[in-house]
Amino acid sequence: MSPRSQSANEELRRRSRERLLQATVELVAERGYEATKLSDIADRAGSARGLVSYYFPGKRQLLQSAVHRLMHRTLAAALEREPATEDGAELLARAIDAILGLSVESPVLMRTHMAGILQAEGFVQCPEQRRLAALLRETVRRYGSADPDADYRMLRALLMGAVFAALIPGAPMPLPRLRAELFERYGLAWELGVPPGARPPGGTPVGSAPPAP
Repeated sequence: MSPRSQSANEELRRRSRERLLQATVELVAERGYEATKLSDIADRAGSARGLVSYYFPGKRQLLQSAVHRLMHRTLAAALEREPATEDGAELLARAIDAILGLSVESPVLMRTHMAGILQAEGFVQCPEQRRLAALLRETVRRYGSADPDADYRMLRALLMGAVFAALIPGAPMPLPRLRAELFERYGLAWELGVPPGARPPGGTPVGSAPPAP
């Protein structure tokens, strides 16, 4: 049997890494971070335990990469869904809704992710994070930003802050209010994206002029 080509080996490594990331998302969502062991992740992914350490320096870094992958895939699906659009405001609205929506769809994962970022290891730079960053940067560029690098970082900070506020144990902020604040900042009409109700908190559509007296 002839040896596999370099491209075939790279594809096998990519698939193996993807399985580990998916297994991490599934297990942490099911059991929580502390109860999820690296050996459990390897078993769920059908991989050898040593492969986890080969790709990732530790469980915290593995989780951050897994959540960044989830965020990237969720954001990409939202931006590409039908009806397709080139409207920058609609794309930004979809991006905001996609990331905020993860606080409802995957609260355990997102809460654990935010807690990890605030610990000593900090923010992990990884391929998944870079793909997410590129997608958010392209979104603000298409929205009309004159400085996409700076504006992407601001959008990222605002989204992280909103997700954190939505997930504070015992004192969560309501998602419609957080969405309304972000939409107001960017001048987005409430009906763009996937609005959680017919009207924003307070009644006047965000991005629209108030009714005449």
